[in-house]
Amino acid sequence: MGMYDIIDKKKRGGEFTRQEIEYFINGYVEGMVPDYQVAALLMAIYYQGMSDNELLDMTNIMANSGEINDLSGIEGIKVDKHSTGGVGDKTTLVVAPVVAACGGKVAKMSGRGLGFTGGTIDKLESIPGFNTSISNKRFFEIVNSVGLSVIGQSEGLVPADKKLYALRDVTATVDSIPLIAASIMSKKLAGGSDKIVLDVTTGSGAFMKNIDDAVILAEKMVAIGEGAGRQTVAYITNMDVPLGIATGNNIEVIEAIETLKGNGPDDFVEICRKFSASMLNLAGKGSIEECMSMVDNVINNNTALDKLADMVKMQGGDERYIYNTSLFDKAAYSYKWTANKDCYITHMDTEHCGRSAVILGAGREVKESVIDFTAGIKFYKKTGDYIKSGDIIAELYSSDKEKLDKASEYIKQAYCFGSENVSKNKTIIAYITKDEVERY
Repeated sequence: MGMYDIIDKKKRGGEFTRQEIEYFINGYVEGMVPDYQVAALLMAIYYQGMSDNELLDMTNIMANSGEINDLSGIEGIKVDKHSTGGVGDKTTLVVAPVVAACGGKVAKMSGRGLGFTGGTIDKLESIPGFNTSISNKRFFEIVNSVGLSVIGQSEGLVPADKKLYALRDVTATVDSIPLIAASIMSKKLAGGSDKIVLDVTTGSGAFMKNIDDAVILAEKMVAIGEGAGRQTVAYITNMDVPLGIATGNNIEVIEAIETLKGNGPDDFVEICRKFSASMLNLAGKGSIEECMSMVDNVINNNTALDKLADMVKMQGGDERYIYNTSLFDKAAYSYKWTANKDCYITHMDTEHCGRSAVILGAGREVKESVIDFTAGIKFYKKTGDYIKSGDIIAELYSSDKEKLDKASEYIKQAYCFGSENVSKNKTIIAYITKDEVERY
């Protein structure tokens, strides 16, 4: 067996054996297989695809290339939620405490943001003192005590994915559906949770620009999860507009807190309720309808808010900020973009909106970029809304005046206006299980 033969086999549309996949994955991680051969193989996979059996084998081998999180020290069924990313996606900050308040267990490892997609870890670290780098022992203690803990991903987790992703990034193979599925699910399997709810975003602010591709990706990931013995479901959600109102770091935390108080934006509330109920359903807490009622109860009585505060306190953060959001630092500069005529917003390029937030300092252009926790954007008007002259369309925040001025001009290119109304896309577009695809 050699890499030349493996590349040639996939180039001609052949199906790998498990041993062949082990050969190139483990060989690449160990430095025995060079970049140029793996690059050729990635391109062959890009054009020829992978069968479900190949994909499951590849994902399992990638997951086992490094540390595997053993969550057996945490009592009960552990449920995870993963999003493929977008602008204003702060759902973990709401669904994790909601699920914990209803008796579920969420032991979650999250990443940092890069580019226009924000990271849950950055958002949590905008709470003074919050520590996302704690020992496994402390992680387990917090989940057993509070019901949830969110920490940063271990450096030793899935080294195969780190190496493959870096190579995909420079070989134009990032958008290969099987490679995306293997990348995401290898981390989920290594993370150790028993059940998984996936949020596959689609639209101008998502990696999957059209619904059909998003459904295919979701089906692949659900099949991997189920094949690995983890009950997995997926939702397709709309990222043709930013989720909720806020995108940034501490302003997204504030919006999540308001949502836990029952005051969240309609689209964000809809997604959080649905995801929370699905996670609880997978954890055996009742039917979707029963779990939805539980979700509403813990929001109405502030139990979920208290769970967030408990986690913050146990991870070194100042829980006063959860009960008094006026304590968060404010940006030194802000700009209100107002309409100069009466019209409809007919389209938003949501990725462009996210890149505007990066310019402000809310995200990273490169891994080494320093985050401005106060930077961000509030989108008061979105696609399908009618605006009158003088209405505030968006408000931008930054600690750097030059960045604010640049972003204030840049964001205007993200919007299209017209005299005719356009229909708003549904927030939740489809639901995928191992047995069916239900489109709404």
